[in-house]
Amino acid sequence: MQQRSSPFHVDRPAGHFRNTAYMIEKSRPYFDAAHAAGLMAVQGRSTTGRTFVLGAGPVDSRPEVIDFVRCSYLGLDNHPVIVAGAIKAIETHRSLHWSCARTRLNFDLLAELERTLSEMFGARVIAFSTVMLANLGAMPLLASGQLTGGKKPVVVFDRLAHISLAYHKPVVADETRLETIAHNDVDALERLCREHPVVAYVCDGVYSMGGNAPIKELRQLQERYGLFLYIDDAHGISLFGDKGEGFARSQFPQVLGDRTIIIASLAKGFGASGGMVMLGTADHEALFRRYSIPYAFSVAPNLAAVGAALGSCKIHRSAELGERQRRLVQRIKVFDAGFATAEQGNPFPIRMIAIGSEAKAIAIAKELLDAGFYTSVTFFPTVAQGDAGIRVCITADHEDRDIERLCDCILDRVPDTIDRPSRSSALS
Repeated sequence: MQQRSSPFHVDRPAGHFRNTAYMIEKSRPYFDAAHAAGLMAVQGRSTTGRTFVLGAGPVDSRPEVIDFVRCSYLGLDNHPVIVAGAIKAIETHRSLHWSCARTRLNFDLLAELERTLSEMFGARVIAFSTVMLANLGAMPLLASGQLTGGKKPVVVFDRLAHISLAYHKPVVADETRLETIAHNDVDALERLCREHPVVAYVCDGVYSMGGNAPIKELRQLQERYGLFLYIDDAHGISLFGDKGEGFARSQFPQVLGDRTIIIASLAKGFGASGGMVMLGTADHEALFRRYSIPYAFSVAPNLAAVGAALGSCKIHRSAELGERQRRLVQRIKVFDAGFATAEQGNPFPIRMIAIGSEAKAIAIAKELLDAGFYTSVTFFPTVAQGDAGIRVCITADHEDRDIERLCDCILDRVPDTIDRPSRSSALS
């Protein structure tokens, strides 16, 4: 799906990087319709695999739905080792969290988690309660020049950078010059590198609406011009690398260095909860631990999250990780054999069904839900107006037959306009 820019991705004069009233006015009818159709604010209870029982009340009387919404791409979010880790952490400390600044006191288990993640991913890792908080803490430091030798960089955002990144544009613009370039426009980025002594580029590793950053080309610009790379790989972590270091980290040398930051989620492919920052130097780590606002003035990840993440680390350091990674690759091929999208053939588990009309996308998503498949209807401001669609998140825990049935249901409702291979050839 080709995405046009939205008001969240428009450069404006200083102090005018938000257009919240316009966004609400234009998107409210879509939200109202999606809520009325039972597609948003859905309640349920997880069972096994990728199924959940829908609604409230006695479980036995509620319909069972196959979930294609959750981003637990390796199917780890209800893994018994992760659940047991969360319970054990709370029982051991007899507490959920300590209500004090991390600059003062931290759980020993949190320190253990950060050491373990650092060893696994070959970086200096700091854990946060969410990816949004990790980005909130990093952006002011990036804009200030403290991560680039005291020289303020021109901070360049990819136009399709996730809202958890783009939301911080006003803070960045208050410190330094800000630019936004077209999606994956390496030529435009290189021109800016030639024109300015210090440039930092902000992008996703794997984009939530499909596709990826051109890491190889970005690394070439880094080597040629000293480009600072700020990559949010929330959707790429755990899916790639022998220890699940992710799409972005697996393409960098053993030492991350002083010109790269990778933000990642502990709540998607990793299967636990929270976010993390991967840093390359002791100086950068010290800056974050002293001056990152969420680190100093917000609570740390709670013990359930920490214990769950330590449980996931055990899985990541076992043969099971590779087994789940390979299973996910096979499940993606099953979907691509059943329905063709613009993402067909790429190794990522996100597939976008292009619809266009917001009303039609909501209606089709409702029909899929009625057929037993819960998918994500996407519309403005997540995507541009008129570019509505349906997002399907494929996981290692989906059954082949359920993916095939979902594809058949989509084909009954959406014209398959892209040439697609037969199932047998796609799985070869």
